[in-house]
Amino acid sequence: MTKLLHWVDCVLKWFLAALMAAIVLVVCWQVVSRFVLNAPSSITEELSRSLLIWIGMVGAAFAYRTGVHLGLDIVTQKFSPPVQRQLAMVLTAAVVIFAFAVMVVGGGNLVALTWELNQMSAALNIKMAYIYIALPLSGLLIAFYGVCQLYFMLIKKPLQPVKGMH
Repeated sequence: MTKLLHWVDCVLKWFLAALMAAIVLVVCWQVVSRFVLNAPSSITEELSRSLLIWIGMVGAAFAYRTGVHLGLDIVTQKFSPPVQRQLAMVLTAAVVIFAFAVMVVGGGNLVALTWELNQMSAALNIKMAYIYIALPLSGLLIAFYGVCQLYFMLIKKPLQPVKGMH
């Protein structure tokens, strides 16, 4: 499981880096085309919005993996370590259930609906389902990372940090 986890981490890091590079280039081109060439590009605004959706959703999954996603532990810190461990397992299981039920199933239904209705993006002229697929994908990643956390909690070993992070 450690090798699979490492492989997913590496792919996700490079994918997010590529998305970030792409959005920087797209926004820079928008600025240059608008203010220097005086002929704004018609697709850059929608493309940057779509890239931002993907960065936000997939980035949230990666943030969950690295432990920097928003979390409140002020209440759990008041309990003893064994109770904290049990609470962590319950909360991680709740995250897995939520990610799968809402993000994967609900997001998958959204993707299927927009695919079936052939909803197209105005400027990019691509199916909106391609943009919305970020939701079930990030749900799968969050659920995968949550299951990995549960596994490592059960065997009482720490989850290895992402290489090159922290």
